[in-house]
Amino acid sequence: MGLLDLLFGDKSTLLKEALSKNGSIIDVRTTEEFRSGSIKGSINIPMDKISSSQKKISKMRQPIIVCCASGSRSASAKMMLKSSGISEVLNGGSWGKVDRLKSEL
Repeated sequence: MGLLDLLFGDKSTLLKEALSKNGSIIDVRTTEEFRSGSIKGSINIPMDKISSSQKKISKMRQPIIVCCASGSRSASAKMMLKSSGISEVLNGGSWGKVDRLKSEL
């Protein structure tokens, strides 16, 4: 466990806990990126559609785990969803990392 994990918590552990609760995984990459590879059972809502999809997202199983290619877009999506009142949102980072952690469960 590194210094950042001690200060801010181990994100992989938090992510595994969220995945074990069978929440919804939203991939905010473009449709083309999503088609090139994705997490089984994930939903593609591109970043530019997050605002207009907030009502639909609020009805999904929580926790909501957002992911993208690197974690940058999913960080923005998390902030948008949190500000709209969705409390259980986690930035999973890259979809590959989320997929790998999901397969470990």
